[in-house]
Amino acid sequence: MRRLPAILALWAGLTACTQAADPITLGLNYPRTGPYKEEGLAQMRGALLAIDELNAQGGVLGRPLRLSSKDTASRPAKAEKNVDKLAAEGVAMLFGGVSSAVAIAAGKRARQHGLLYFGTLTYSNDTTGKDGHRYMFRECNNAWMSARVLGQYLNKTLPNKRYFYVTADYTWGHTSERSLRQETSTQDASHHAGVRIPFPGARLADYQDALAQAASSNAEVLALVLFGEDLVRAMRIAKDLGLTERMQIVVPNLTQSMVEQAGPSLMQGVLGTEPWTWRVPALEKSARGETFVKAFTSRYEIYPSSSAASAYSIVHQWADAARRAGSLDSEALIKALEGHRYTLLKDEQQWRAFDHQNLQTVYAVRVKPRDQVLKDPLKQDFFEIVDRLDAGSALPSLAAWQAERRAGGQPLTLQ
Repeated sequence: MRRLPAILALWAGLTACTQAADPITLGLNYPRTGPYKEEGLAQMRGALLAIDELNAQGGVLGRPLRLSSKDTASRPAKAEKNVDKLAAEGVAMLFGGVSSAVAIAAGKRARQHGLLYFGTLTYSNDTTGKDGHRYMFRECNNAWMSARVLGQYLNKTLPNKRYFYVTADYTWGHTSERSLRQETSTQDASHHAGVRIPFPGARLADYQDALAQAASSNAEVLALVLFGEDLVRAMRIAKDLGLTERMQIVVPNLTQSMVEQAGPSLMQGVLGTEPWTWRVPALEKSARGETFVKAFTSRYEIYPSSSAASAYSIVHQWADAARRAGSLDSEALIKALEGHRYTLLKDEQQWRAFDHQNLQTVYAVRVKPRDQVLKDPLKQDFFEIVDRLDAGSALPSLAAWQAERRAGGQPLTLQ
């Protein structure tokens, strides 16, 4: 009979060790299909690299990490269902999104489950503005930040030009157009006309009609507020109509995969913004960033994009917060993240406390000529950085943020 307590104690100890070693699951809610699938694939690659690095260092709180992913197809309703499924799996946190409508919807559903949601590529001001809440953290820049650096460059190099806007008809498109109009003083729609494209599910005829209107205008700057494959389709039509030759084309948010899909010949000279490119670590003298570029390039035989960098950074930032808090509890992690300053893949960044927006440097970029791109061994040296905006220079103040929340009938603090 004496052996029974010893056996029970041994069994309890073994059970405790097994439980302690149970993996922590992170939930990636990303577009594996649809118009933004290339940006989604980049997020998956960045996340897997970060998880492998953390597991090689012993995991988080003594437990290994694993990834569970679901395809949003860039549709908010599908993203919400994915959150429910991932929560049922017991994920510790959620991240992802390329469409802002998806990130906003998924983040609100995550809050209902008491789970943090980190937005990757969600540029709409609304994500951390009128639709912001305690459980949403946005790693990328917002539309105001993009518009400030892009407008700063356009006002210096192309002052007093007439604009024509072609805009995706959802929250990212709306806030991006509004922000860029304000920064370039092109709010007068009778002088700077525009048309909206359905999202998702725009037809080829929608792009043809919109760009025909642009062609018949006397605009000198064509602002394509489109993303992913939608932008690629529009650029091909713009080329056929001769718009790439007679207008300066501006795209508020560019990514490496968008240029690659369209091809550098079609995209050369296009202006836009990026929060990160694989050239940024060297520019900012970030040894950690350069290590990431080398590891990612070695593993996937392509350069990391801003999409990949965002997902990679989120995983590492969540893990760092969990270690500092000594907990996976959402409330403890919120406290660890709010106001936290860090350097990872470039210069210093910060999770701003009152709205959970990531403060960071944003860059105005221009797509290089094809012959310059082809000199690179991987043929992916797409961007010339033409301007930059420091982290604290682009965001609305607390008072302006609260005014926006008040106008939308939202609480003046995150709930």
